[in-house]
Amino acid sequence: MNVVQSVVRHRLFWPIVALVVLVVASTLKSPTFLDITVRDGHLFGGPVDILRRSSVLLLVALGMTLVIATRGIDLSVGAVMAIAGAVALTQIAASPDPGSLATVAAAIGTALLIALLIGLFNGFLVAVVGIQPIIATLVLMTAGRGIAMLITGGNITTVTSQPYKTLASGYWLSLPVAAIIAGVVFAATALVTRRTALGVLIESVGINPSASRLAGVRARTIIWTVYVVCALFACLAGFIRSADTMAADANNIGLFIELDAILAVVIGGTSLAGGKFSLTGTLVGTLVITTLTLSITILGIPANAVSLFKALVVIAVCLLQSPVVQHRMRARRRRTAPVPVEVPA
Repeated sequence: MNVVQSVVRHRLFWPIVALVVLVVASTLKSPTFLDITVRDGHLFGGPVDILRRSSVLLLVALGMTLVIATRGIDLSVGAVMAIAGAVALTQIAASPDPGSLATVAAAIGTALLIALLIGLFNGFLVAVVGIQPIIATLVLMTAGRGIAMLITGGNITTVTSQPYKTLASGYWLSLPVAAIIAGVVFAATALVTRRTALGVLIESVGINPSASRLAGVRARTIIWTVYVVCALFACLAGFIRSADTMAADANNIGLFIELDAILAVVIGGTSLAGGKFSLTGTLVGTLVITTLTLSITILGIPANAVSLFKALVVIAVCLLQSPVVQHRMRARRRRTAPVPVEVPA
């Protein structure tokens, strides 16, 4: 019983239950949902499609997890995605050889450099100037798409470049390149934050910035670092999303993805109050949101109701994770449990 209780109390129990329910519902509606086939040496099927679709959100959510762990928030990730796509595709379109690997590499490098500057700017406003993170990043959230529009000249820039398109639709080792990129970034982030002192430093800044500063932790540097990392991860997500359509649409790329990223982090058990964070939880939260979106389509629910069902699932999972709700559930179980009767000898 103790093992069962410890499993139920784990912060990832209810998110995993929600994920399983969504998969089962999709499988009942479409029996081939979990089938994986091999065509032209590539894997296809529902699970593979979930991995591919989750890649963009996972990249953004990983950066958001680190920022939230420091008691921050980054509302500019969607705008960073739009800027990244605009810079990369505009530079590729202006090149005499858009299909050249060197051209694509140079465009990606330029966009990453701009994302680095954006992250430094956000970190400066939060760590040095002392502006509230939600306000500091709201500046770029509102202005970022305007910057992307200026880069593209107000047009939707489209190009034909097979190396760049590979980021979204290509395969490597039979798996989608987008999923591999997200997986590598996830593994690298987990390795750096859990095998070095960086993770502990991030959590210490989030738990008590003043105490960590007195203990010798360079809180400003840590905050700057997480905002830079968040911007770079959003830039990578922007590459994949723009490569999916091969168009730099400043008004739509990454639109409202910051909200999904925050939801994925919260579903994964990371508190918005800062402190301890869970990258594995963020991965599970990302899979829940992606599977929910796909399941709604399979179940034949109208597309305009996606946001409503997403909100209902998120509310249910968060309520079940709530310490207050869990405490009351345990108290009710104790009241309804049978009282053992002692038999006199």
